[in-house]
Amino acid sequence: MFSFDLLLDAVTIGVLLGCFYAAVSLGLSVAFGLLDVPHVAHPAFLVLASYAVYFLNEHYGVDPLLAGLLITPLFFLLGLVAYRLYYETFEKRGGSDAGVRGIAFFFGIAFIIEVLIVLQFGVDQRSVTANYVGKAWRIGDMRIPFRLVVAFAVAAALTILLTLYLSKTFMGRAIRAVAQDQEALRLMGVNPIRIKQWAFGIATAVLGIAGALLIIVAPVEPTLDRIYIGRTFCVVVMAGLGSMTGTLVAGIILGVAETIVLTLFGASWAPAISFGMLLGVLAVRPQGLFGRRS
Repeated sequence: MFSFDLLLDAVTIGVLLGCFYAAVSLGLSVAFGLLDVPHVAHPAFLVLASYAVYFLNEHYGVDPLLAGLLITPLFFLLGLVAYRLYYETFEKRGGSDAGVRGIAFFFGIAFIIEVLIVLQFGVDQRSVTANYVGKAWRIGDMRIPFRLVVAFAVAAALTILLTLYLSKTFMGRAIRAVAQDQEALRLMGVNPIRIKQWAFGIATAVLGIAGALLIIVAPVEPTLDRIYIGRTFCVVVMAGLGSMTGTLVAGIILGVAETIVLTLFGASWAPAISFGMLLGVLAVRPQGLFGRRS
């Protein structure tokens, strides 16, 4: 039965869940939003990071968030290699079908990652242990899981750090510029391909922390990337391509929408309502909530 308290609970949990959605979408906002790379393997890298966090937590007792920080440099290097392969194989050659072939390339990487995870860890769900996992914060009759509070705090911190990096540093401004005018960068003596490779490395490195949040929020399995591919692209496109702040707001909107619909109408309606909202935003403002008009 509907009640104001039930709605308040749904909105509160939705805001926290939406911040988590933003955290797992920030890397895609850089790769797809700023670099125009069809990175459909983004959720697969996310799940891979979760399993790396699980391995460090299970075998060495490392805190999940600390484990996410430890694997971040490795994922940065992985991003550098992945973009170089993509550039040499598809982007460098160009052609009218380069985008389609690029999508096939990243789908292939996603499939390989999924198979490797299954071979190494099996198909069972995996989870981590930490002081803040499985506990909740009670406010009156409301019960707020600590894992969502952690996701909220980390998502806000990541958004602030990425926004400051892209707006206050030379490399960050170059990343924004490469999406608009590569020739201008060349005239300034900057290699746009190296800038894009560096940016893709950052987009992948962020998944170290995001992967830790993913396995903190809920257990993971090898095929989980198939669920998050829709959510992450939904958040990035609805936000406005390349907008870090917009990604956070769009993530919250998606989280609140899913939670309210889940509470009132059941789980089967949640994805449909969320994507319906995306279509509505694009119909009114095609560049997204925070995108600039061309």
